[in-house]
Amino acid sequence: MKPAPLFTADTPVTDSVLDVIARTPTASLASIAAPAFFQKLNDAQFMRIAVLLALKGYEEGGCPIGGVVVDNVSKLILGKGHNTLVQENHPYNHGETSAIRDAGRVDFSKTTIFTTLSPCDVCATLIYMRGFARVVVGDVTSAGGNEEMIAAKGVKVEILEDAEGIALYQKYRSEKPDQDIEDWKGLAALKN
Repeated sequence: MKPAPLFTADTPVTDSVLDVIARTPTASLASIAAPAFFQKLNDAQFMRIAVLLALKGYEEGGCPIGGVVVDNVSKLILGKGHNTLVQENHPYNHGETSAIRDAGRVDFSKTTIFTTLSPCDVCATLIYMRGFARVVVGDVTSAGGNEEMIAAKGVKVEILEDAEGIALYQKYRSEKPDQDIEDWKGLAALKN
């Protein structure tokens, strides 16, 4: 007999619960959270999961950017991830690309991607090329610029800034300015 999920429709949505969701592999989420739990989550709570993933990246010594791909009807998380430029020595494993890779081969036109930071050129292109229905951006204070281009390509763009996510990114940027530049523009940009 399969054990009952830990999180149900009656489970209060707290940062602790969302942190467990963030740190549990996507393939294992069904064993800890009932579909009814996800149905009650709102955009701000999905963004919190993305911010908690960004915090995980920061704790690992990397760039604090997280992403979450959510089915628009079931509200189940299909993919999630965080930037691993440093951890995996991978120049374009950003929060968005990591979440999209985790989701795999799905119809992204039926999904929303939550990202803690305005998408870079590469991530913005991937979002519109995969045909996402919607992107929700958690920080345009620290960086911005591709939202209009994404919208012009037919993706609904919403800004839902998360104060803790913004503070985390600004702390990181002040601590590791060279790593921040490398993440956005590559090592060649550090020569300028």
